[in-house]
Amino acid sequence: MVLNLLKTLISIDSSTIPGANEAVEFCGNWLKSHGMEVNYLENNGRKMLVTEVGSGEFTLVLNGHVDIVAGNHGQFFPYESNGKLYGRGSADMKAGVAAMMAAIVELKQYKLGIKVQLQIVSDEETGGENCSGFLSESGYRGDFVICGEPTGLRIAIQAKGILRTDITVPGKSAHGSRPWEGINAIEQAYEIFKQIKNLPFAKESSEYYMHPSINLAKVAAGDAYNVVPDECKIGLDIRYLPGQNPEEILEQIKGISPEISVVSGWQADPINTDPKHPFLNHLDRVIKRHPGRETVYFGQHGSADTVYFAKHGIPAIEFGPSGANWHGDEEYVEIESVFAFRNILVELATELIF
Repeated sequence: MVLNLLKTLISIDSSTIPGANEAVEFCGNWLKSHGMEVNYLENNGRKMLVTEVGSGEFTLVLNGHVDIVAGNHGQFFPYESNGKLYGRGSADMKAGVAAMMAAIVELKQYKLGIKVQLQIVSDEETGGENCSGFLSESGYRGDFVICGEPTGLRIAIQAKGILRTDITVPGKSAHGSRPWEGINAIEQAYEIFKQIKNLPFAKESSEYYMHPSINLAKVAAGDAYNVVPDECKIGLDIRYLPGQNPEEILEQIKGISPEISVVSGWQADPINTDPKHPFLNHLDRVIKRHPGRETVYFGQHGSADTVYFAKHGIPAIEFGPSGANWHGDEEYVEIESVFAFRNILVELATELIF
């Protein structure tokens, strides 16, 4: 059941808003055909659905996205090879979605001691604000959240925070044939960037991270070849560690030079879920029942829809099947891990009582 479901999902090009909405509708129709009640929601043209089984005070949220990055035509014709299923979105994260759908349909037959809520969203790859952000702000938060991203059935209990900032660096214009008479703002901006990489915050480390990530993402300067640019704006994407303070990071950057302008942009807090949470203790026991599986905690460098739940104090993790090359031409998921993920979710829900 789960493998055929996954193949059909992969065949839907959900890299556009209409395509992602089509994938959500397909998931809803599939769930309804298996006896589930489905609640569709829409925000700013993005569709999502929520369905739920069980009863009790504790709600486990399973969150997954069906939107993908664009792929080549052949990637929408999934094929199997050596225990792997290839196709765009196979790992990121239609395998997780298919396994969660199969799990919640199976859970419908049990008398559960908790509620299990499945959320399928359509905009994680573009930030998640219109779906998971909207759901969390609308009260669909639960008590513990699993985002079924491809983690190799390891448990991401941490994720770096996001700090985006624009820095304007001044220079002095001059004729391009006499650059020594001016101050090239592009060169000055690159020197500022190199100094940022050597600031104290950039050298900090933690249990799961060697250092924060600092990406020079944008450069805007100059409008003619024969003019020394007198201003350069650079955009940085900084992924900072749990425990670091974004305001302190900005102050360190501003301290490089009084002449630069530093403007903060979009921010997202880090994920830092307590590994001793009772739910994780139970997940640990379930994972170890499966031959060859061990519980491994780690930290993600990137961000997922977990941020929208952690914002409200809800413990959240990334946990899902094994795969590789997501966003690449040879994206695949390991088929056995999809079944293992579904089985782990079923065991988790049937044995939990809070």
